[in-house]
Amino acid sequence: MELRFENVTKSYGSNLALDRFTAKLEPGIYALLGPNGSGKSTLMNILTDNLAADSGRILFDGVDIRKLGVRFRERIGFMPQYPGLYPHYTVERFLWYMAALKGMPKESAAQQIPDVLRAVALDDVPDRRIGALSGGMKQRLALAQAVLGDPEILVLDEPTAGLDPKQRIVIRNYISKIAFDKIVLIATHLVSDVELIARDVILLKKGVIVDNAPPHRLLESIAGQTWLIPCQESEVTQMQQQYRVTNIARDEQSGAVLLRVLTEEKPTENARTTPPTLEDYYLHIFGDAASE
Repeated sequence: MELRFENVTKSYGSNLALDRFTAKLEPGIYALLGPNGSGKSTLMNILTDNLAADSGRILFDGVDIRKLGVRFRERIGFMPQYPGLYPHYTVERFLWYMAALKGMPKESAAQQIPDVLRAVALDDVPDRRIGALSGGMKQRLALAQAVLGDPEILVLDEPTAGLDPKQRIVIRNYISKIAFDKIVLIATHLVSDVELIARDVILLKKGVIVDNAPPHRLLESIAGQTWLIPCQESEVTQMQQQYRVTNIARDEQSGAVLLRVLTEEKPTENARTTPPTLEDYYLHIFGDAASE
């Protein structure tokens, strides 16, 4: 199974949202990272046929998805960032409705719906109205409808946004478990959620791929550039002006402030190196744009 993007381009007036996006995806998890306005949502909407590209094409096993039409859309599960849920439906009724839209046989829906609810930890509230759910519960329900029908391609936009740490781990593990025979594309701002599960990380900046590689390869490229520096509180502002500070914490042993700094050269005499994370690499690539 292969999903191939070839020079996919999209503009909104004079704004070039995607610039000749080219990539090959095979079964596994792919993280799509980039600041707001980088083209992530545009790419996902083109893939799910909610938006037409200006040029380029997407091939699924060598066939243009525009020729496959409905046959391709039936093989995709999509979780948008802001899903349209029906507040007066119950959790279970909503999934039955989505199963009908996907053309699932009743026997398959009856078997899958309890399993999917259990996987996203909503099996204890099947009769609760969606309008009475918490934000995290709605997020998990949106994921449930995406995986319903066992699609071959999953497109997930911010799947763990609004979840507490325990729920994020549950959902992350669930996505990892079902991704062995699927192509899963995850767009997220929670970089730590994909660091351990992504096969490849695709970094977008203003519609252009600036990097595309496995996480460990990306981290190797900034090895020796992440530092921990103990300092006094009065020095923090000066250090932030001088270096790219990615985290500020308190050293419990010494009581000093501990700064995490990203720089090629050793910043101070008392600085010590620390292993980089994918979040460090993200900030290395995007800098101030990461906070946009």
